[in-house]
Amino acid sequence: MPQTNPFHSLVPRKMTDTELARSIRLNIEAELDAINLYAAHIDATDNEEAKAILRHVMDEEREHAALFWQLIARLDPEQAAHDREAGEKYRLITTGASHEAVEAVGKEGGEERAAAEVSPVKHLTVGSLRR
Repeated sequence: MPQTNPFHSLVPRKMTDTELARSIRLNIEAELDAINLYAAHIDATDNEEAKAILRHVMDEEREHAALFWQLIARLDPEQAAHDREAGEKYRLITTGASHEAVEAVGKEGGEERAAAEVSPVKHLTVGSLRR
């Protein structure tokens, strides 16, 4: 596992929420590194017992990363706003909205413009293909 200096972000006082969020981002980085390392180990062995243990530990790391992400959303309101906007942008992109509508998210009046432009996703069925 990569060796991250655990003391490089320590300050001689209690951290502010902004400083703590920065430190928690490093924790997320470490969790993601561990997930990738364990996945590589799983891919590199046929030992089913080892794979079972590695999958279990890897799943724990995924949970840790998710918990840290939730904590950052509470510590950093700007990050939380980006997270909300990203969810809306994802929805717009995957439903065929224009680039302009996607980029309008988070800007004044952007949500209304984007919502008006989204076309419903058309699902093909056997019946629709016969027409």
